[in-house]
Amino acid sequence: MDTTLELLSAFFGFMSVYFTIRQNIWCWYFGLLQVTLYCFVFFTAKLYSDMILHIIYIFLQAFGWYSWKYGGTNKKELMVTQVTNTPFWIGLTILTTMGLGYMMHTKTDASYPYEDAFITMASLVAQYLMIKKVLQSWLFWIIVDVVAIVIYWYKDLYFTTALYVLFLIMAIIGYFEWKKACQKEFAYEEQS
Repeated sequence: MDTTLELLSAFFGFMSVYFTIRQNIWCWYFGLLQVTLYCFVFFTAKLYSDMILHIIYIFLQAFGWYSWKYGGTNKKELMVTQVTNTPFWIGLTILTTMGLGYMMHTKTDASYPYEDAFITMASLVAQYLMIKKVLQSWLFWIIVDVVAIVIYWYKDLYFTTALYVLFLIMAIIGYFEWKKACQKEFAYEEQS
């Protein structure tokens, strides 16, 4: 394992989440660097679901940038909102995790196929909700981070484990920061 590549990936990941918490569009640029490098890290670690996830993330970075810049009302900046169909997103995560986990378990030599599949599928849900600036995206990220910390530690990806510990802390902070922003935006809309 190339620890320099892993360390560089972790740095860009930290910067991406930092800017995401602040609702700064630079999060997507740092995110693109992070996910591109992590494709190689996860391939080497035989975490194939994570590698596939990061390939998908490459495209989602562009979608996220566009959505944050032009996805709001009248093509203005997107505001933080709350999701109302949480059971749908939870159910989707469970079903797709089981499907991907089964495929990775039976068709590859993947390490921790179901856990890795969960990280992948829950991350995709979280990422989609984050692209749409949905407050609950942070709750998905918190759960993903806890599972990822355990798996990456077992795979001796220590810089990545440390990054996900930071991600966990940052996701908790992000949730409360976005909650405040959502409440301000809701109060502003009521006054208008």
